[in-house]
Amino acid sequence: MTGTRTDWNPLLRGEFDEPYWHDLQAFVRSERERFPVYPPVDQVFRALHLTPHERTRVVLLGQDPYHGPGQAHGLCFSVARGVKPPPSLVNVFQELRTDLGIDPPGHGDLAHWADQGVLLLNTCLTVRGGAAGSHHGKGWERFTDQVLRAVNDKPDRVVFLLWGAPARRKASLVDTTRHVVIQSAHPSPLSAHQGFFGSRPFSRTNAALDEVGATPIDWRLPA
Repeated sequence: MTGTRTDWNPLLRGEFDEPYWHDLQAFVRSERERFPVYPPVDQVFRALHLTPHERTRVVLLGQDPYHGPGQAHGLCFSVARGVKPPPSLVNVFQELRTDLGIDPPGHGDLAHWADQGVLLLNTCLTVRGGAAGSHHGKGWERFTDQVLRAVNDKPDRVVFLLWGAPARRKASLVDTTRHVVIQSAHPSPLSAHQGFFGSRPFSRTNAALDEVGATPIDWRLPA
């Protein structure tokens, strides 16, 4: 992030001088020396690289990256082509079919959404292999709060999709006089039946964009 040209840099640069940031990076380096940590170093900030601040129209916020080998690649809920979609993503696709009649594409790569301005962000950007939530409370949440504040500062409407308790706690960062918050349970098999299924996030997002004359998201994923 700090070494890559992106329009997020001037908006987030102040974080890189904060003590918490140095502590966080030291923690992650230490974890990588002792354990598998996901995603790979070069993909931690991929969501910000694929979706510039200027083009962000939707924020899809999850919890932390997938903690299985080869799954996380820097976009929340997404996996690279050739990687079997995890159960949470299977449930996302199920709701997409229910909501908009769109069938799963046969892979789990959501980069097409990111290319259209859907910021696919987690509240925490790294995780120890096999240990969900293991990097919570180390500083990532403070950083992603700043990302959300930067999006909230945009003058035009942005839709914030908050899935799961850690994401929903971010709702207070959003000015709902200008933006729209759509929140639900997490699509994990443990909670999807507690309010994710039937929440119709995709059609509701497009309705909120259409209401202000913005181009809707094409939620279909290329095969």
